[in-house]
Amino acid sequence: MSSRLPAAVTALVAISVAYLFRIIIYSPISPNPLHLPWVPSSAFPSNDILQGVVKIGEGIVDRPEDLAVDKEGSLYTATRDGWIKKLHKNGSWEEWRMMGGSSMLGMATAVDGGLLVCDAEKGLLKVDEGGVTVVASEVEGSKIRFADDVIQGADGNIYLSDASTKFGFHEWILDLLEAEPHGRVLKHDPSTGTTSLLLSHLAFPNGVALSSEQHFLVICESWKFRCLKHWLKGPSQGKTETLIENLPGAPDNVNLAEDGTFWIALLGLRSTGLDILHSSKVAKRIVAAFPTLWQKLGERKTRAMVINVGEDGKVKQMLDDSRGKVVTFVTSAVEYEGYLYLGSLLANFIVITTGIHLPGMESECAPL
Repeated sequence: MSSRLPAAVTALVAISVAYLFRIIIYSPISPNPLHLPWVPSSAFPSNDILQGVVKIGEGIVDRPEDLAVDKEGSLYTATRDGWIKKLHKNGSWEEWRMMGGSSMLGMATAVDGGLLVCDAEKGLLKVDEGGVTVVASEVEGSKIRFADDVIQGADGNIYLSDASTKFGFHEWILDLLEAEPHGRVLKHDPSTGTTSLLLSHLAFPNGVALSSEQHFLVICESWKFRCLKHWLKGPSQGKTETLIENLPGAPDNVNLAEDGTFWIALLGLRSTGLDILHSSKVAKRIVAAFPTLWQKLGERKTRAMVINVGEDGKVKQMLDDSRGKVVTFVTSAVEYEGYLYLGSLLANFIVITTGIHLPGMESECAPL
């Protein structure tokens, strides 16, 4: 018994040292603490309105991250099974384009027809009846590593987010744990075919949207839990300011509402436990060293929330499902004819709000 004890202790020490090396020396991240101000629950009280929504396309769509509606009122979404699927006005679904892969994210309608689609791994794509074209896959010799969201202005200029230049789509949790500003926003000019850098050193720039007059661009900076306003025109042209900050969730996609405000989807990546994790380098290294841990972290059922924000940064409305009972991890919110359509990376359906008053909603409106 006594002879076996030292051997057991030695083995335990050896295993501990091996794990320590794995956590510290071979960690995939070089983390920094992310100290976030406390958000009192009274600031965004739960209302569970999203527990009263209707599911559409259940079993037809696979983790629809973003949505877009064309001029005819057809709704499109890109899913994890490689399809872009189309919901017609008559309620029928069409497997519109097989793109392959599982990394399609943000999308928007193009001014000349068709769709602009961000494929995190391939870059910015144009998809229409004629096929698929790669619009941009690099900027100034640097690969677009994590194409995330896109919007096109009336003048033809395209704005897209490259969420991280270090981590790819399937490693987004590592980017969160590292909490370094690896992201950037790009501008593509179709008239010249050139892509240029608009903003850099951003902490996971995610959704992008143009204001109603297209004077400024809204950028969701996820790991700073805030949204930025970058001026494109007027006396403040070229300047960047904060639109809204200290959000109770990480802002994902943002879309212009019909009344000129913005719908912002918030990911439930804030809680007492997660805020402690954000503030600890050691805890981050431990989680990052074990893929099963950080993969599970990204699959947690959390509070689903969308907020409606004015051009002045004030919250006009908030909808949520506090326990993720019906829908969780909402990644996009698109308003069309007074109804709100929600996408989620953890759902096999799209959510539509019914019987809920939205800004500018008309009583005679009917859902798709």
